[in-house]
Amino acid sequence: MRRVSRKRRYRRKRFLWAALILLIVAGLTWCAVAFSRINSAETTVPMVKADAGVILGMSMWGDEPSPGLKERLDYALELYQAGAFSHFVVSGGLDQPDYKYTEAEGMKIYLAAHGVPEDIIYLENRSTSTLENLQFSKVVMQQEGLSSAVIITHDFHGRRAIEIARELGFANPELGVTTSEVMSMLKYKTREILAYTNWKMQQLSL
Repeated sequence: MRRVSRKRRYRRKRFLWAALILLIVAGLTWCAVAFSRINSAETTVPMVKADAGVILGMSMWGDEPSPGLKERLDYALELYQAGAFSHFVVSGGLDQPDYKYTEAEGMKIYLAAHGVPEDIIYLENRSTSTLENLQFSKVVMQQEGLSSAVIITHDFHGRRAIEIARELGFANPELGVTTSEVMSMLKYKTREILAYTNWKMQQLSL
């Protein structure tokens, strides 16, 4: 009986070790796949003129857009000046309860200060995630009679953003991505692997 019991315990340990190794290998494989997808995002070329440039929000630093958000805004300005779209939808809610402006409001102020007419900038002030950015921005677009969009963000964020836009039924969404000179890619790409994994799980329930 003791020998049988020992054999069972031994088999159970082998099974648990094998299962653990399999999970680790699967996890590492998925991380490699996700990292490859994250790095695959590129600006749509050629870009067909769209109704709106949808700028996905990023943190405010007090009353001003953070350096990373300014990069997205500056790139959006380049696209607008090149004729890629005719209106802006700026998307992002309130970062901190004591902040004066939402991300969207901070973006509108920045764009207006750089010569964009305020009447072509539409605000989406409620979102707290990329999924909500695009869900709520689509509602704003429908209310304002805008049908086509360029989704504007950083390159490490582009793959998830365009997948979400397609899943939400944006009509042939285009992608405009910029690189960053002010953010740590080790930090943000690592975080994006987790965010992209979470998105793929969310996608199953949509």
